[in-house]
Amino acid sequence: MLIDGVFSGGGIKGFALVGALQVLEERGFTFCRTAGTSAGSIIAAFITVGYNGREINDMLNDMDVIQLLDARRRNRFPIPFAKWLMVYWKLGLYKGDALEKWIAEKLAARGVVRFSDLPFQSLRIIVSDISNGRLVVLPDDLVKYGIDPGSFPVAKAVRMSCSIPYFFEPVKLLDKGRHSHVFVDGGVLSNFPMWLFDSEHVKKRRPVLGMKLSGDKEREKPHEVDNALEMFSALFKTMKDAHDSRYISRKHVNNIIFIPMKGVSATEFELTEENKAMLVNQGKQSAEKFLKKWTY
Repeated sequence: MLIDGVFSGGGIKGFALVGALQVLEERGFTFCRTAGTSAGSIIAAFITVGYNGREINDMLNDMDVIQLLDARRRNRFPIPFAKWLMVYWKLGLYKGDALEKWIAEKLAARGVVRFSDLPFQSLRIIVSDISNGRLVVLPDDLVKYGIDPGSFPVAKAVRMSCSIPYFFEPVKLLDKGRHSHVFVDGGVLSNFPMWLFDSEHVKKRRPVLGMKLSGDKEREKPHEVDNALEMFSALFKTMKDAHDSRYISRKHVNNIIFIPMKGVSATEFELTEENKAMLVNQGKQSAEKFLKKWTY
């Protein structure tokens, strides 16, 4: 059965999305269009170029995650001040080039480099333009910057969406007027873009199914805000969650696989094999539980 799929962000916790994907494929579901933010954009892109859940799981397990953390040479010194000085100047601990290269290689293996290599509007990726304070949908909104959407590299779009603030360096693009725009993780403005395919005012072409990594709300404590760093953390989390929480109505809840996440940080890249398997199994269990009652 053809469906449209939306995948939330969540950093390294995206392993759980792969588990849910495998269950959906086993039940005969095939994705026509996909959309995603951050880690969800990686899964969405891989699905769109033809990888299945098992293949994606194998690729994620085989990759050397530490090699993706490409710190600049001056950032390798074990001096905290020097490390954070680089963050001040470069706006991120890691360049993000290695991540983009890895994604590009996997996409090229399936014959995809640019958005023109994909069926029209089969993949949508969310990024945040912090120069102009606006949410951007790639490739659609590239015309606003004087950039041809079809010519834009898919891997760069995914890397832009994965640019966790202060962790990976932001991506800078020049518009047709040679003005620079800075882009970071799409999750800053919409971590779960269900609204792309499931709008109250637009008739759906086919069932839309969302996969959302969610926290343990029952145990989640209010933010402690006693200093500037804690205030920044609370502000960022509020920005990330508020837009999507307001959008998800009772109607949409019925079409979302909520995958509860406990004890794993989005940037915990040195995951043990046991934790990887745990995340995949959590995704599988959540999908199986959801499908028992989903009416589409």
